Amino acid sequence: MESKRILIVSRSFYPENTPRGFRTTELTKEFARMGHQVTVITPRNKELHDGFEKKHGVKIKDLGALKWRPVAVKGSGLNRLFRRILVRASSLLILYPDIESLFLVRKALKKEQEHYDLLLTIAAPHPVHWATAMALKNSRPIAKRWVADCGDPFMGGENDTFKRLFYFKYFEKWFCRKADFITVPIAEAIPAYYPEFRNKIKVIPQGFRFEDVRFKNQLKQNKVPTFAYAGTLIPRVRDPHEFFDYLSKTNLDYKFFIYTGNTEYAQKYAALSKGRIEVRPPVPRLELLDQLQDMDFVVNFENKGARQSPSKLIDYVILKKPILSVKTFGFSSDTFLEFLDKDYRNQLQVEDPDQYRIEMVSRKMIDLIDCN
Repeated sequence: MESKRILIVSRSFYPENTPRGFRTTELTKEFARMGHQVTVITPRNKELHDGFEKKHGVKIKDLGALKWRPVAVKGSGLNRLFRRILVRASSLLILYPDIESLFLVRKALKKEQEHYDLLLTIAAPHPVHWATAMALKNSRPIAKRWVADCGDPFMGGENDTFKRLFYFKYFEKWFCRKADFITVPIAEAIPAYYPEFRNKIKVIPQGFRFEDVRFKNQLKQNKVPTFAYAGTLIPRVRDPHEFFDYLSKTNLDYKFFIYTGNTEYAQKYAALSKGRIEVRPPVPRLELLDQLQDMDFVVNFENKGARQSPSKLIDYVILKKPILSVKTFGFSSDTFLEFLDKDYRNQLQVEDPDQYRIEMVSRKMIDLIDCN
C-alpha cells in the first residue's frame, strides 16, 4: 500500500484512559504500523510523548494546554446548589469548558503549512470539528479528505440529561456540510444526524489490537459467582439502579466488582450489600483486562436508547467472557439467576468480533481517502 500522509486532531490521546483516547491512540499506532506518515495534534506531554514518538515513528504536535477548568461542585446548602446551577448553565449555554477546544484547534490548524492525504478529527468534544470547519478554506486545503469521527452524537444524542440548545444545530450542520465523511461507531447512530448529511456517514467501529491482551495460563477459581462491570454510570440513562437494588437486598452469595469514576452513585449500594459489592476506581485498560479474566462473567448496562453503545463491550468480546446485559429500566432477575448457576445460554451475543480489530478499522479509514 502506498504510504499516506495523515494528520489526526484530537483532544484525547495516550495515556488517557477514555474511549476517545483509545480511538486516537490505537489509530495512530496502527497507521504507523501500516507504513503511513502520521502527525497528531493533541495536548503534548513531553515526558510521555517523546518516547511514544520514537517507539511508534510518529510526530506529535502540541495543541496547547487546556486552561479552562470546570466549576467544582463542593460545599453544602445554597452554596452547593448555586455551583450545580452554574455548572449546568455554563455547559448548556456555551458548552463550557469544552468550547475552549474550538480556539485551540483553530489556532493549531491555521499554523499547518503541509498538505496531507487524510485529515482525521476526533470528537468528543465536538468543538474539535467546529474549529476544523472554521479553519478549512477552499484556497488553502489542508488535506485531500477530511473525516470527522464522532464517538457519540451531539444534537441527536440520547445519553445527555438535558437536550442541546437549538442554536448548536448550526455548528453541527456547518461541520457536517464541510466534512467529506462523518464516521460513527454503530449503524444505530446514523438517525441521530440530520437527514441531509446521512449520505456522508460511514460506520467504522472502535478498534483495538487484540494481540495486546496477555491471557493468563491459569484462571482463579472463585468460591462464589464473581462478576464485574467497567464503565460510566449515568442516572436515568445508563442507570442500573433496579439491578443494584436487587443485588443489595437478596441473600444470594456473589461478588460484584464495579470499576467506575462514578463512585458516589455506586457506593450506597455497596454499603447495603454486606461486602458483596466492591467499588473500584478506573484502572488502565490492559490492567483492567488482566483483572477481568478472573471473573466468571461480565456485565453490560444498556443505555436508555440505541444510538450509543458502550465501547467496553469490545473488551468483553476480546476476553471471550459471557456477557450479562442488563436493561436500564425493566430489570428481570431470570437471566441473572441463570448466570449464577453458570448457565450462559441467554448471554449477549456480539456479531463478528473481528470487525473490532484495529487492522480492519484502520483500513476502512484509509479507504476513505480515495472514496468518492
